[in-house]
This record gives sequence, structure tokens and C-alpha cells, in this order.
Amino acid sequence: MPKITQGALSRRERQILEILYRRGNASAADVRDAMGDDAPSYSAVRTLLGVLEEKGHIRHKAEGLKYVYAPVVTRDKARRSAVKHMLDTYFSGSPEEIMAALLDVSSTKLTRQELDRMADMIDKARKEGK
Repeated sequence: MPKITQGALSRRERQILEILYRRGNASAADVRDAMGDDAPSYSAVRTLLGVLEEKGHIRHKAEGLKYVYAPVVTRDKARRSAVKHMLDTYFSGSPEEIMAALLDVSSTKLTRQELDRMADMIDKARKEGK
């Protein structure tokens, strides 16, 4: 399996990856159709799929005369990897610092239920850590 390279994905690369996570797998034509009215050309979509494959985020298999693309890792694994990368890169590996930043950015938008769920997660982590 190719190694997934860390680093920023372009807006279009993220859009394509999101489509593949939603659908599970898709051909270049399927991806282009799912991109909507502002979709780039078919050849541009194929190029972007090639870039994502080269970066190790997706793989393809031949089905008849077309390639069908799928994510290499589950969305959940990708999320954990992205958070770990962000944690190490921007927050010196400190979960406390990343949580403070998240709360600072979204504190006015969090509902009481979301805050309660977060508190429950912290309580659970405390219990499991003992």
C-alpha cells in the first residue's frame, strides 16, 4: 500500500476525496458528475485523481474499460491521521492546546448538548486513563 503523504490537499482534491468517502468508490465520470455545475473538465478530474493516487490517498482498479477509484483508508482513520498531524505540527503534541483552540474558535456556536457530550468524553477519558 502506498504511503499517504501529509500536507495540504487542494480544494478540488478535498472535494474529490469527500465524494469518494460518500460513495465508497467511483469512476472519473461519476466523480465529475458529483462535483456539480462548477466541475472541471473530465481530463482535469482524471489528473486530480492521479495526483490523489500518487499522494497515496486513493487507489484504482480496472472495471471493464474504466478505472474505479476508492479511498485507501476509512474516513475515520483519515480523520485521526489528520488530527494527529495537526496536533504534532501546530500544537506541539498537546491535546490541551488543540482543545483550547477548538473551543476558542467555536465556543459561541456550541450548543449545550454538544458541550455536555464533550464533557462526557473528557470524563470517560479520565476514567480510562486511571
